Amino acid sequence: MTGSLPKRVLSYLGLAVVAVYCLAPFYWMAVSAFRRPQDQFDNSIVPARWSWENFHAVFSGDNGFGRALLNSLVVAGCTTVLTLLIGTFTAYALARLDFRFKNAVLGLIVATTMFPGISQLVPLLKLFTDIKWINTYQAMILPSLGFALPLSVWLLTAFFRQLPYELEQAAMVDGCTRGQAFRKIIIPLAAPGVFTTAILTFIAAWNEFLIALSMVNKKEMQTATVAISKFTGVSGFDQPFGTQMAAGVVVTVPLIALVLVFQRRIVAGLTAGGVK
Repeated sequence: MTGSLPKRVLSYLGLAVVAVYCLAPFYWMAVSAFRRPQDQFDNSIVPARWSWENFHAVFSGDNGFGRALLNSLVVAGCTTVLTLLIGTFTAYALARLDFRFKNAVLGLIVATTMFPGISQLVPLLKLFTDIKWINTYQAMILPSLGFALPLSVWLLTAFFRQLPYELEQAAMVDGCTRGQAFRKIIIPLAAPGVFTTAILTFIAAWNEFLIALSMVNKKEMQTATVAISKFTGVSGFDQPFGTQMAAGVVVTVPLIALVLVFQRRIVAGLTAGGVK
């Protein structure tokens, strides 16, 4: 007992250090968002006077931040839906069907994540310019599938593999086709993994910046992350730190709430695929 106390203290101390390191930027962003514009360069830990002026400025003027939030929701939502549709069937095929080079196919899918995103932008930009897709939702959604699909296929393949094949056999003995067994038996059992994949994909697509910046040059089509980077001050030349911080809070808080509400499902989905 005596020896375990220092270890426990060190464990809690390590967790506290990690928590402070990870949460300090978010705390500073929130604190800066509630400062008055004239106090934006104040370095005090707590604002001298709390103000909502920065939040009013986010949705006022020509910022178009409300439309940018809607664009982010459309892009992230469509990316998530398409990722789940394609990724679920692909992962099921890799987990259940027997064909040559199956492991090589899975390895190739995962290997695509090693290509830097910037290397894909130039050919995609040229292609989308030729087919007149610039300033469209699909120009942001389809490239986003490039980083979302490999992750979803990897997670869901591991999850499908740990589901007993006997469940499908029993359903087909009772008269179900393979498709019906997949829809009525496998999908409900795989709900934690599918839900986790959906949350992770949505967060990644919501925070995406480089693709949205490259494929869109019209203000009414830009996403929230791009809109924040293009905020201008009153004169157009000053740096609106407070407004950007307030916009960052508006964009981040829904994601934090989503993760906190569904954290049990996310953890269950991430760990279930590793249990055999």
